[in-house]
Amino acid sequence: MNKKEMHLEIWNQCLIIIKDNINNESVYNTWFSPIKPLKYDEENFTIQVPSQFFYEYLDEKYADLIHATLSRIIGKPVILNYRAIIDNNSKEDGQINLISDHIRNDYPQASSLNKAPDNTIKKSIHDWVSNLNNRMTFNNYFEGQSNKLPRTIGETVAQNPSKNFNPLFIYGRSGVGKTHLCHAIGNKIVENFPQKKVIYISSHLFQVQFTDASRKNISNDFITFYQEIDVLIIDDIQDMAGKTATLNAFFHILSHLLLLGKQIVLTADKSPTELQNMEDRLLTRFKRGMTAELHKPDIELRKKILNHKIKQDGLTISNEIVDYIAGNVTDHVRDLEGIITSLIAYSLVFNKDVDLELAKRVVSKAIDTEKSVITMEKIEDVVSGYFNIELKDIHSKSRKREIVQARQIIMYLLKKYTNYSYAHIGCVVGKRDHATVIHSERNVKNLRQVDKKFRSTLEKIEDTLKE
Repeated sequence: MNKKEMHLEIWNQCLIIIKDNINNESVYNTWFSPIKPLKYDEENFTIQVPSQFFYEYLDEKYADLIHATLSRIIGKPVILNYRAIIDNNSKEDGQINLISDHIRNDYPQASSLNKAPDNTIKKSIHDWVSNLNNRMTFNNYFEGQSNKLPRTIGETVAQNPSKNFNPLFIYGRSGVGKTHLCHAIGNKIVENFPQKKVIYISSHLFQVQFTDASRKNISNDFITFYQEIDVLIIDDIQDMAGKTATLNAFFHILSHLLLLGKQIVLTADKSPTELQNMEDRLLTRFKRGMTAELHKPDIELRKKILNHKIKQDGLTISNEIVDYIAGNVTDHVRDLEGIITSLIAYSLVFNKDVDLELAKRVVSKAIDTEKSVITMEKIEDVVSGYFNIELKDIHSKSRKREIVQARQIIMYLLKKYTNYSYAHIGCVVGKRDHATVIHSERNVKNLRQVDKKFRSTLEKIEDTLKE
């Protein structure tokens, strides 16, 4: 490595790990993209940041992550220094040098960055590193209709790991809270059972670890290490699909842990029956436990998340602005948090109060606010048109199979894409009761999992809705 460019190479490697750990594009772009690495001189690593506020926020929120990442890449602890710009028109006088308030002199080998384990050393429970983010707990994982079942089951698992729901398989689209729930379960287990060895890891980093172990001819040590864990939490299991050697190693780890009665928690973006390029023997084990789906947060849950984030960050935002953000940022929890983080940055850097105009500008940069709105009328038009069935027949008492199916799909989609209650949906779709809507939603979900043709039909309808 060219010594003059060593700091650039180190920082680029750090950013890959940081981005994977942050797992939030908006936060990463706001707080890490503007950073410029300046120099590395054996004991000190210096980065340039846009302002003193930027330094204070970054050092408070992410210093530990930056320190641990630098330590991993460089191979030893370093002192993190900042150079903050206070005058963009000046090159030197407009800058101040600052040092991190979070100086750390030791770094665990098995850090939160999931470095491949050193299995030649037997660690005591006091040296054990779980990789859990202690800021992600059940206290700030708010409950709504979209996450009620997985959250309740997660709390049950945390109270009595391995007793029920093992393995616990949580699935849902990106950004609905799977990772937060994983950490909440893990943190609660550590709190309730401090002697248990708990590990959280993403599938991607599990794959990196296994590849590294295979290259060093210590893959058996790798497997043995994971077979000694009491609670194994693996995020985004779909990322292992098609990785034959990794899946084989994971199968032996999973089978061993289940045989010993150890708790397994897995997440994916699809249900077990929908996962592609995954071995049948693994899918069979996934389905032995409990499968729970996380839906995108409803508007009330989005408001809870926003208000908590606002209070946590000491920001003052009117209810009008909260309503606007919650009404337009509908898919990802991470987007909500990223919007608030961006508003904080704009407000403090430019010394400007957060008003509706600023909120609209920030939201428009993060998402497409002009996207098609999915309404009740649109859902009914698309479904009735797809099946070529008159809307009046769908609203009728007819029990013909094709009409019942269209009616159930409408109810399912209304619950998924609108904020209507079960009772209201039943009322507008032929004056049914809420129990009928719940049954219809459950029936559509079940068919989607087991019937490939039905799943294809549903996907085509949803794609049309989003046009």
